Amino acid sequence: MITEAIILAGGLGTRLRTVVTDVPKCMAPVADKPFLAYLINALQNQGIERFIFSLGYKSEVIQQYLQAEFPGLNYAVVVEDKALGTGGAIKLACSKVSGNDVLIFNGDTYFDIDIKAFSAFHTSKNAACSIALKPMQQFERYGSVEVDPSGIITAFHEKKYIENGMINGGIYALKVQPFLQLPFPDVFSFENAYLEKSVASQRISGKAFDQFFIDIGIPEDFSKAQKLLPDFYQKYFTPIQKGMGYTLFLDRDGVINHEKKGDYINNWSEFTFYDGVPEALKLFSEKFDYIFIVTNQRGVGRGITREEELKLIHQKMLAEIEKAGGKIDQIYYCADVDDSSPNRKPNTGMALMAKTHYPGVDFKKSFMVGNTGSDMQFGRNIGAFTVFLTTTKPDEKDENRQRIDRYYPGLVDFAKDLS
Repeated sequence: MITEAIILAGGLGTRLRTVVTDVPKCMAPVADKPFLAYLINALQNQGIERFIFSLGYKSEVIQQYLQAEFPGLNYAVVVEDKALGTGGAIKLACSKVSGNDVLIFNGDTYFDIDIKAFSAFHTSKNAACSIALKPMQQFERYGSVEVDPSGIITAFHEKKYIENGMINGGIYALKVQPFLQLPFPDVFSFENAYLEKSVASQRISGKAFDQFFIDIGIPEDFSKAQKLLPDFYQKYFTPIQKGMGYTLFLDRDGVINHEKKGDYINNWSEFTFYDGVPEALKLFSEKFDYIFIVTNQRGVGRGITREEELKLIHQKMLAEIEKAGGKIDQIYYCADVDDSSPNRKPNTGMALMAKTHYPGVDFKKSFMVGNTGSDMQFGRNIGAFTVFLTTTKPDEKDENRQRIDRYYPGLVDFAKDLS
């Protein structure tokens, strides 16, 4: 499978200027979160391990966002000094690709193809370039594509009204070195100068995916995306069943049990489950392959909470959870006082310990549930889907909304949504 992806995010977005005026098109807010976040998370979930962002207009906005919200992401950046067209942008980004083939995505389009199947198709056709095609009905906004029964593209047609046809879905698999060896100018169109002119001389293949597709390039579709994309995204990340390799990371205080305001839970008598949580953990145990508690316990490091009492709290907590039919695979806690500790959230040490102890853990198929911005950043740092509970700090959901994939009033509500 191809695991490197170029994201084309350098366009001016002139057609969106009436509704999005101050950020690049890929940063346009969809349900209070940049469109780019949906794309990155979906690609990570399907196994993309390295990203190359091809930037131009207001590139600093995107770079600052990536540094703040995806600090653990494996990525490189190229920036156009001038507008290079789609071809020039791809050619520039290809200089950063380490493999023989790369996937290419538009930063303003979400097309839910099966990346593994698309990669296999590209390889099987020995194609110079493969295109993910989208079947459409009654359209005139897009040009159409003709493909023969073997999957080889035979023609591209200009935009005109068509009852039924295939369109270029804006996702490509490209053989890098053959493309770089072609004598293109610095500025050129990938679609016109490469794809259309290569049909006769190169092997260009196309595979249809009749999956969710949305392009936010015009105000009407940007408006539709506000509901359609979050609704789809929720369904995309929650068909969870045991055996599918999903992992659940849970904070403790404010998630499993009531916090002690302004203080620490120092003994079992001060520990109180939220109503229904043991039962919710039974449901999670039926769906997730691994469940871990990851909790900062600074009170131990400060000498306020005795470590023996903390271990006793966890022992009795686990007994109650098991009595209700649930199971926690491991509890990881960090007693360090210093925020720079690699094990203290939002740093990823506790997650890395879990992966060491349980090699089947896949961060791209993980959920992080918490009630603080630190929990959400921890989730972002490992590439997990983040769930924010408004149990104790409801105002933080607004401050951290770019780090949050879903909100719930409590853990039980999240469990109900998965059932």
